[in-house]
Amino acid sequence: MTARRSITRSTTAMHTRTAARRVTTTAGALAALAALAATGAIVAPAAAAPVPSGSEAFLAPYYTALDLTGDKQVTTADLDVLTHHLGATTASAGWSTVAVADTDTDGVITVKDVVALSQRMIYDDGPFQLVEASALDMQAAMNAGVTTSVKITQEYLDRIAALDRSVVDTGAGGRALNSIISTNAQALTIAAQADATRAQKGMTSLLLGVPIAVKDNYDTVDMPTTGGCGCWDGNQTSDDATMVKNLRTAGAVILAKASLDEFAYGFASEFSSFQDPGKTLLVASPLNTTKTAGGSSGGTGAAIAANLAGIGFGTDTGGSIRVPSTYNSLVGIRPTVGLTSRDGIIPLALSQDTGGPIARSVTDAAVALDAVTGVDAADPITAEQQGHVPASYTAALDPTALKGKRIGIVTSMLGSNATVTRLWAAAKATLEAQGATVVEITSVPAAFTATLNEGSGSTNEFKHDLNIYIQNHLAPNVTARSIDDILASGRNVTTRSSIYTSRNNVTDAQYQAWAGPSGTHTAAIATGNATVTQLLNDNALDSLVYPSGSPYSTIGTNMRLSPNTGMPAITVPMGQAIASDGTNPLVGANVNLEFLGRDYDESGIIGLAYAFEQATHARATAPLYGPLK
Repeated sequence: MTARRSITRSTTAMHTRTAARRVTTTAGALAALAALAATGAIVAPAAAAPVPSGSEAFLAPYYTALDLTGDKQVTTADLDVLTHHLGATTASAGWSTVAVADTDTDGVITVKDVVALSQRMIYDDGPFQLVEASALDMQAAMNAGVTTSVKITQEYLDRIAALDRSVVDTGAGGRALNSIISTNAQALTIAAQADATRAQKGMTSLLLGVPIAVKDNYDTVDMPTTGGCGCWDGNQTSDDATMVKNLRTAGAVILAKASLDEFAYGFASEFSSFQDPGKTLLVASPLNTTKTAGGSSGGTGAAIAANLAGIGFGTDTGGSIRVPSTYNSLVGIRPTVGLTSRDGIIPLALSQDTGGPIARSVTDAAVALDAVTGVDAADPITAEQQGHVPASYTAALDPTALKGKRIGIVTSMLGSNATVTRLWAAAKATLEAQGATVVEITSVPAAFTATLNEGSGSTNEFKHDLNIYIQNHLAPNVTARSIDDILASGRNVTTRSSIYTSRNNVTDAQYQAWAGPSGTHTAAIATGNATVTQLLNDNALDSLVYPSGSPYSTIGTNMRLSPNTGMPAITVPMGQAIASDGTNPLVGANVNLEFLGRDYDESGIIGLAYAFEQATHARATAPLYGPLK
């Protein structure tokens, strides 16, 4: 049994409990298993799960290393092969076919090897609890027939109906989550299709039948795409965003559209979608409903933290995935600009925009990222990813990934918040205990500081990029087809009208001077990328780390390092505020640690974040949003 077993909450005991249920071929194997069952180690056999027919790598290498049939996963077909070779030794004909499954390396295939192989299957016939369930938990339960995608989807819909617009925390100042703008009327139909696929072909993807919430700036053919603005309530697009198409191809159920800060403007997550003119809603954090969920992907963050969907997707221009992740104690990945297509996503600033997952674990985030990469002619920058994308990001899920790594921290990025400094001291100790060397960088080149200080493209690029979306994607019946129209409608967050006006006043010449081929911002991002890459190289670093924020706030310009370089970042919980920090009103507030890596080294930073997550288990859950009564 390898250490990688920790990628699922299921224990070895649970797997041995169900091991016999997976072996259905030879009488000799069943007799041997029956004898083993008599010892209490396993129980009697039952029906086997269907055999998947896909060719994807499922949570490599733990769930793929013992594959005997060449389909990159362990299924009942592999058990058939191994039980056929029970008793085989190194001298037997065909030993090479099953040698990899001799897990105890005693040179003979025994029932212990069969049981060990069965433990590599994604199958669990124990009780299933939706709250805090991972994608792997869902797959294991669905493969065992304990639940179905239809049941899971209905339970999420029930939770949204019961919890999202209700004030669950009745204490002073408690607010409704307001994390969901629309639910999908077709969700149960899509879930039924996923169940039919599983019955016919087995588990074709780790997202098969898993309900997903996407930020309401991703186009969806079965729900309006409002961008958080009442002015676009009628924007029913005729096509999906490319990332949504990819999720559907993977068999995911697009469950709902999550709320956001209107047009992704800021971190408050205030939106006007489907509200009366002049009215708005604010998204609350499930960990403390008197506080914002962050933004701009605040609805995604709140929904995932409150278990209103399995996995979420947001967009990040200047922190909009990572801020909600840290406020809500979640894992967020801001991919390299170019790894995921932005086509069909309402833009804020295409020089920095990128879409990625928000999840309750690094494993779920890696699984989700696998589904949405790919070259897309409609977003030419994605051509840069060719040759840089692994077969599966789950191959990086190694609890020992920090061993021997060099992790840099620019000390000026720590700030002075008492909670953050305490948590960083503990995080540093954890990194070192896991075998990493922490390199404190107290002096950086001026170009590094300039990278942190470079502004967001959201002012100079918004009008230009929004007009491209309007031309290519906005539904023809929508009358608000310019910023002027949006302002005239009165169906927006009217307190932001001055921001709309300032962005509307940007001329094409100003845009070109900023974001054109020779624009200052274009040059600044290129310089930033070169500067940070050189800093990593000069110090032989595998990653830079820094806090994603402080309790319900940000730290300086930390969030700009990834956008202003185009380099990938993953943020993972490192702990919560306590009373002795001197932040009593914020006791329990979460803070994340962010890992930044080289272009297209998502695998590297996912591995580091996973090892940190497994060593700390620092995530805070939302006790007010437990199972429905």
